[in-house]
Amino acid sequence: MPRKLLLLVATIAALAAMYLPDAMAGTKQTLKIGYILAKNSQLGAGATVFADEVARRTQGRYQIEQYPNAELGGEVEMMKGVQLGTVDLAFITGAPMPSFVPEIGVFGIPFLLRDAAHAHAVLDGPIGDALLAKFAAKGMIALAWGENGMRHLTNSKHPVVTPDDLKGLKLRVPQSDTMVAGFKALGADPSQLAFPEVYGALQTGRFDGQENPIATIVASKFSQVQKYLTMSGHIYDPAVFLMSKDLYEEMSAADRAAFIEAARLGGEASRKFAAQAEADGVALLQQQGMQVVTSIDKAKFAAAMAPAMPAFEQKYGADMIARIREYKMVEHR
Repeated sequence: MPRKLLLLVATIAALAAMYLPDAMAGTKQTLKIGYILAKNSQLGAGATVFADEVARRTQGRYQIEQYPNAELGGEVEMMKGVQLGTVDLAFITGAPMPSFVPEIGVFGIPFLLRDAAHAHAVLDGPIGDALLAKFAAKGMIALAWGENGMRHLTNSKHPVVTPDDLKGLKLRVPQSDTMVAGFKALGADPSQLAFPEVYGALQTGRFDGQENPIATIVASKFSQVQKYLTMSGHIYDPAVFLMSKDLYEEMSAADRAAFIEAARLGGEASRKFAAQAEADGVALLQQQGMQVVTSIDKAKFAAAMAPAMPAFEQKYGADMIARIREYKMVEHR
C-alpha cells in the first residue's frame, strides 16, 4: 500500500477513535414494550411511567414505544420473544409466568394472599427478589414487579356467596394449571382460555363466568355479558417488567440502573391504578347493572380447598406456602 494511503488510513482510524465514543453516546435508541391490555389500564399506566422515566433518566438516549392490546402477540409469545431478543421489553401478568419460572405458580393458589398489601410485602421482600432473579436463567431480565390486581369473580347465573355457589359453574381461568386445580377443588368447572377470546366465550354461553381484576372487568366491558360480581379477592395477580437479556447486557451499568428504577416506578404506578380502579370501578359496574356481593367468608373458601392443598404443597413446598401465607411485615426489607 502506498505510504500516502497508509497515512490517510491511519489518520481516519485515529479520528474515529477520538470521536466515535462521543457519537455513540449521543445515539438514540427506540425500544418496544408490549402488554395485553389497553393503554388506559393498570399495565398501560405502568408502561407509561416506565417509558417517561427511561427517557428522563437516560437523557433521551432511550425512547420506549408502547404496543398495548397484545399488538406484539399474546403473553406467552411475548415472553418467548424476549428470550429470543425479538421483543425488547414486555409487561407481563401473572398467569403465563409459571410456564417459564414454575415457582411463581404458587401465587395462583386461591386465597393464599389476604389482600394487595399482603402481596406487596411478599413481592417487595426477599421472596419476591429471589423470584425475580430466576428469570435470568430463562434468558430474560426481570426488572421489577408491577401489578395486574386482585382477581374477583363474575358470572351470568347467580350470586356467589359461599363455596357451594361455585358448584358446576363453567368458569374461564387464565392459562394456569394451579388455578384450574384450585377452582376444581371449590366445585367449579374451570377451563383455560386466552384472554382475547374471553368476551366472545362469555357472550355465547361457552362459559358462565370468569375472574379478573376490577380494572380489567371494566375495561373489557364484561358487564355487558355478566350479571353478578363477587368481590372475592381470591388471587393476587402480579405483573413483571421483562427485558431481553442480550439488550440488558449491552448496556452500561448506569443505564441498567436507570431501567431498573424506571421499572420500579412503573410498577408502583400500576399498583396505584389498580387500587383506584377497584375503588371506583365497583360503583360503575353497579350503575351498568351488575349485582355485587361486596364480601365473602374467605376462611370458608380456603377450607373448601383443603383437598387440593397436598398437591400444592408437593409442587411448591409446604414451607414456602406457609411462609407466604403467614408473611409478616417484619420480614419486609
